[in-house]
Amino acid sequence: MKILMSAYACEPGRGTELGVGWNTAREVARYHEVWVLTRPDDGREAIEAELALNPVPNLHFIYFTLPILGSIWKLGQGAFQLHYYLWQIKAYFVALKLHREIGFDIAHHVTFVKYSTPSFLSLLPIPFIFGPVGGGESTPKTFEENFSGRGKIYEFLRNLSRWLGERDPFTRMTVRRSILNWATTTETAERLTQMGASNVEVLSQVGLLPEEVTYLEKFPLPDTAPLRFISIGRFLHWKGFHLGLQAFAQANLPKETEYWLIGKGPEQERLQQLVCELGLASQVKFLAEMPRDELLQKLGTCLALIHPSLHESGGFVCLEAMASGRPVICLDLGGPAVQITEETGFKIIALDPEQAVKGLAQAMNNLAHDPALRSRMGLAGRQRVNQLFNWATKGKFLVDIYEKVLAKSLTKKEK
Repeated sequence: MKILMSAYACEPGRGTELGVGWNTAREVARYHEVWVLTRPDDGREAIEAELALNPVPNLHFIYFTLPILGSIWKLGQGAFQLHYYLWQIKAYFVALKLHREIGFDIAHHVTFVKYSTPSFLSLLPIPFIFGPVGGGESTPKTFEENFSGRGKIYEFLRNLSRWLGERDPFTRMTVRRSILNWATTTETAERLTQMGASNVEVLSQVGLLPEEVTYLEKFPLPDTAPLRFISIGRFLHWKGFHLGLQAFAQANLPKETEYWLIGKGPEQERLQQLVCELGLASQVKFLAEMPRDELLQKLGTCLALIHPSLHESGGFVCLEAMASGRPVICLDLGGPAVQITEETGFKIIALDPEQAVKGLAQAMNNLAHDPALRSRMGLAGRQRVNQLFNWATKGKFLVDIYEKVLAKSLTKKEK
């Protein structure tokens, strides 16, 4: 097949949306011919260096940006979103010209993983797949009371942006013209359905490369690991690390138990202040961002990942934890709730902060005092990653879906 992909974010060796764009394209190109529309700004040098080292004959990149406002994305978040929207419009005209020359079988919007902005590739006269897209996840209202003023403003603007996006006629056109809408979470799936999407399925966008899975499998299962928990990510209000700290204090574990937080962000000072208020200064350690190999080594010295995010469509670090054999404790919200099962960790229902903290604390206690449980969950996590989140597996899955979508489209034309 000849497949056209839109990947605004695309770069090899990355675990974020950039990695989603690159890995989706590369894995599908193992089976079919793929053309990728993307920007030259961030990933072109890395893409070309990777292809020079590891050629993929079926993979072609078309780089373009806006003719006048090409650098506007550097001026801040609002300008970045405007650039993304306008880039999608230009992508249609670039794609239409290419389609007349090449004759694509399927078009697929890959990144950004954002449900509330249109993809004009849906206007092409071929089957169109939207996603996986996310962003429909919301912080439960009872948790917003503890946010800083900055955090509350962020949530208000985020909700406003989504409200406007959902009412954009071009976004509604996109989801209604899609032969398949993939949502990263059940929350986003519900919003797509409300916008008029007729065929919606839940599919996580994140994955690990086969070599990453192999590397992480070398870490021993945490049956004899030191009593140490870890959280990894940007220190933002919606990441919920304050809930993890409160739960750690409530768990009342032995004094030698540690809790490491790795990252940086605007909430770091508030988190450090909370540590002092909770009397955890001797047990909690803040570590700065570090190279990924070093980060994974740190993860391998801990017994479990604490990831109490309040709204997140992905949760890449949860996959890394499972692949390394570490159970995950998360809230039953968003992307982590799609990845984690009862066999691989604990998903805590998020009704209100008090109840969530209590649930997180109980999960910490269960893992701290039961080495066999840690080992069993760690092994199950590795199996789940290999079955569902290994990019080699995901690539074959995508190809199978393309073939079914194309067959369905051809059947409709015949009728």
